[in-house]
Amino acid sequence: MKIRTIVLTLAALFAVVTVCFAADVNMGTWKLNEAKSKIAPGAVKNSLVVIVAVGDNVKITVDGIDADGKPLHNEWKGKFDGKDYPLTGVPTVDTRAYKPLDDHTMALTEKKDGKTIITGTQVISADGKTRTITVNEPGPNGKRMNITYVYDKQ
Repeated sequence: MKIRTIVLTLAALFAVVTVCFAADVNMGTWKLNEAKSKIAPGAVKNSLVVIVAVGDNVKITVDGIDADGKPLHNEWKGKFDGKDYPLTGVPTVDTRAYKPLDDHTMALTEKKDGKTIITGTQVISADGKTRTITVNEPGPNGKRMNITYVYDKQ
């Protein structure tokens, strides 16, 4: 009986330690895979996304090119809790929110002056090597576009 209790206790302890030290699947450097992406004409190309933990927050840095081919850079710092946090570097939106739907999926919303401009989802593959962002956003002519960005973990 004592051995069974010890084995069960060790198994539970191992499970708790594993969960505590498991890396967040979102963290890392993600490079755009243009061949797998479906980017509408006039949409930005976010070619490199870096996601890191900063204290109890997450910082996301995005580099790419805008619709005119000019370099772009934006940064977001917040939590994956569904609340709006400031986004810098994007003139058409001023906040972004990520709401976890499960361990590998999040809804995202970007707003300008409190009004929703962009909605979408982020899915990390089961093996943690692919990040797919699907968004619905206004295009250059005002018509809404559906865009799929596929990223490979570096």
